[in-house]
Amino acid sequence: MAQIPSSVFECELNGASEAMDLLQIDVETDVVEDRPEREDAGCSRNVLRKQRNWERQLAAKKNRRKEEKQRRKLNREQESGTSRDNPHVTKRVMKVITKERLAEAQSTGLKLCVDLSMTDSMSDKEVSRLAGQLRRLYGSNKKATQPFHLFLTDLREDSRLYRECVRMNEGFLNYVMDITEESCLDLFPPETIVYLTPDAEEALQTVDADKVYVLGGLVDESIQKKLSFSRATELSVHTARLPLDEYMVKKSNAKNFHSKILAVNQVFDILLTFCDTGSWTEALQAWFPLGKGYVVAPEDSKPLSVPQTKT
Repeated sequence: MAQIPSSVFECELNGASEAMDLLQIDVETDVVEDRPEREDAGCSRNVLRKQRNWERQLAAKKNRRKEEKQRRKLNREQESGTSRDNPHVTKRVMKVITKERLAEAQSTGLKLCVDLSMTDSMSDKEVSRLAGQLRRLYGSNKKATQPFHLFLTDLREDSRLYRECVRMNEGFLNYVMDITEESCLDLFPPETIVYLTPDAEEALQTVDADKVYVLGGLVDESIQKKLSFSRATELSVHTARLPLDEYMVKKSNAKNFHSKILAVNQVFDILLTFCDTGSWTEALQAWFPLGKGYVVAPEDSKPLSVPQTKT
């Protein structure tokens, strides 16, 4: 075979080297030329992202101002007694208003305790019913224009009732009320306590801001009579009953059934309405169950004057 001169190889190698150099130059040029465009694109994306964030913040601030305006308006209406259902008020605003009102009640509201020291004498069914009544009681307090400062006393975390309340009542641990294992006597001086029991001799005439009202945590099915009265006697505190005898009369019914025993939440609803209206007649008409066999007495048999709430 004929040999190729070395000079030819050198020429080809030099040519290939020059071609590679030129290619490298072109690539570097392209990279340099593309970089500003990419940097500009990156800057544009950052600007757009910041702009969108700013717009979202402005929209959120505007929405908060609107909700705050609604909240203040609704509070003014409720304070003036002209409040009515407003479909334009958002749920979020209502939750804020409710939370504020309940928080204020914890410092300025009338005080009411539910004495839960007697649950050991109740059946599991009665305990479950009481847990439901406590949920309804709290629901009524949330809706009230002037809610009570509520206390659940003698409620142990290892008790059946506590477990039932957590199981049955969504958000129970976040209720805006005081839940304690202490008794009402541990929290308040005995001379300030008024224990409401249907077996008391004295009828409740007024609701005094200087007093602490206590409801016995029992249910309708409890067969032990005078249990709440015995508890009040044990505590050596003042007792009173709702003025049912003074404002209500028996009404004949097919079953000849008559009862003055009320659920805890029903007693509470009557108290709330009386505090709001100053009228036992209105409170009893609104909340005393018709099935109990009693109705509000006719006008000519009622007391001449209606006692007002003391504040």
